[in-house]
Parts: sequence; C-alpha cells; structure tokens
Amino acid sequence: MQQGRPDLTSRPRRRRDGSFDSSPQFDERVIFINRVSKVSKGGRRFSFTALVALGDGAGRVGIGYGKAKEIPNAIQKAIESARKSMFTVPMAGTTLIHRVIGRQGASKVLLQPAAPGTGVIAGGAVRQILEVAGVRDALAKSLGAPTHLNVAKATINGLKAQRRPEEVAELRGKTPEEITPPGLLASYRSTEMMRASGGESRSP
Repeated sequence: MQQGRPDLTSRPRRRRDGSFDSSPQFDERVIFINRVSKVSKGGRRFSFTALVALGDGAGRVGIGYGKAKEIPNAIQKAIESARKSMFTVPMAGTTLIHRVIGRQGASKVLLQPAAPGTGVIAGGAVRQILEVAGVRDALAKSLGAPTHLNVAKATINGLKAQRRPEEVAELRGKTPEEITPPGLLASYRSTEMMRASGGESRSP
C-alpha cells in the first residue's frame, strides 16, 4: 500500500489567531505500509509498520520507520523518526552533483545528475525520497533486491555519499573548476549561496 501527501513545503500554517507560523514545513510521503502479525497465547495480534520519507524540498531529507497497532500511529512514529534523521544533501540547483551508487544489504541504487527539465526518472521509494529532498532532475535505478526498506536506505546512503566539488577537488589535488562541468559548478555555487542566505535551493 502506498500513499502520497501534498507538498507542504511552501505553505505556512495559519494559527488560530489568524497569524502564520513561519516554521519549516515538510513534505511527507508514505512509501509503504505493511500489516504484520504475531502469534501469542491469546491468539494472533496484528500491527502495522510504515515507512515515510520527509523533506523540506530544499535539500533536507530523512526517512523513518514506525510500528503501531493502528496505521495513523505507525505513520506518526515514522514521521518522528524521519525528522530526527534529516540531513542536508549537497545539490547543484535542481539536480545532484555527481553519479553515485548507494548500498544497503542486497539493494543498490544508482543516482545520477540530469539536465534541467529532465524530471526525476525513477520509481517507488527512490522517486519519493528524491522529490521530498527537492531533487527535480535526476536519473536513478534500483540495481539490487527490491525490498522497500533497503531500497529507501540505499537511496539515503547514496545521497549521504554526495560530495561537494571542493571536497573531491582536494582529494584529487585539483581545483573544483578542473573536475566539475562549468554549468554544474555554477549551479552548485548558486545553491550554496542561497542556502547561506536562508533562501531555498530551488531553481525557477
């Protein structure tokens, strides 16, 4: 069972007194819900697990896993877990900086940058995670076992493995200009400047 939720990143919430809450809003995506059973002396007991992706649409993202007797409670626990695990992904405008393969168990996910206007060419958990993170242009493919949780974790591990041009350049003993395509480098620097000034990393 999969569910989607509307993008809440740019909608400030209105308080009861009519004013707006300017605290960060997040896009929540329910990737997967599963019913599990446990046999005990009293009989079979059912509960639900939920896998959720959470992001601000501007580079911050996390995933969470929750378990409860009711679906709403499982989702809420997953959201709280995802919020605690959030991190910032280095980005070049609407895309990633470089090709990377994320791994988790038997699952592998290939993530690649794409030109503006390409869209997110991916499916399932990979697409959900990239979209809530604010990645609008990317090519991705699941290469290993299609387990929902492991694919989601592999995607997160791939995003965590993204390195800024300065980091890669230092490791290679070169300058960012020598190892990064000019357009990608310009988009990355523009994104970093917007983040530093408190703006979003999205390009129009």
